[in-house]
Amino acid sequence: MDNTYFNKRKSVKAKEKKLKRKEESARLAISVAKVDSANKLEDPLSLLEPFKKFNRNGVNLTIECCRATDLDKDTKDFVFDLCKTNMQALYEASSWGWKDRDKREEMYEDRAWHLIARNEERLPVAFVHFRFDIELDEEVLYCYEIQLTPPVRRKGLGKFLMQILELMAYKTEMVKVMLTTFKHNDDGLKFFQEALKYQIDESSPDDGMYEEECHYWILSKPIKQRAVVKPTNQGAANGVDSKTTYTHTHTHSGCC
Repeated sequence: MDNTYFNKRKSVKAKEKKLKRKEESARLAISVAKVDSANKLEDPLSLLEPFKKFNRNGVNLTIECCRATDLDKDTKDFVFDLCKTNMQALYEASSWGWKDRDKREEMYEDRAWHLIARNEERLPVAFVHFRFDIELDEEVLYCYEIQLTPPVRRKGLGKFLMQILELMAYKTEMVKVMLTTFKHNDDGLKFFQEALKYQIDESSPDDGMYEEECHYWILSKPIKQRAVVKPTNQGAANGVDSKTTYTHTHTHSGCC
């Protein structure tokens, strides 16, 4: 029997697979280049000058952005203590548990960025921990934590800080903003899904994937290349917890 036809089909399939691998490799290289470029910025917030001030609902704040490695000791202590205050109980209600050492290492890791909101006395009152990274071969901005102190909650600040992340992702050509939130964090789910319209990401694990029920969802919002909007005076964000977890090493992002 002549196998020429079958050999040709096999050859065509092999070529198609090879081409697909090359295309995927090229796409990943582009994603990595975009993430590397974003991480090389001296200050990503410099791309969004109007968002360095928050002045509404009786709150007057300055927003700054810096690498975790550039945080001074007092600010490092603030972000960790606030995160622990707002999040420890939620962590301990999950299978993850809470470990001071692990959380400190995560928050101060070399690739971590922080938005810090300071009041008129220059005291920090809120922060966001985020990173530019690769998730399933796509370039993303991942929100690990968004935490607010009680005096600045329900003033629109949480929504404002998330808007900064989305516009920053737009400016740096990230595909989407991602985060992780506990299923038992009702305030966090309401904030992200209802107020900000984040949806369950395709990478979010189904309950059937593990022997035990999964205690978190991965949420995301696609970033379309559109005109950058100006900051608004709308929106009231309550203190919420969101946990940002990458499918690899990320953890919960919290806004409280």
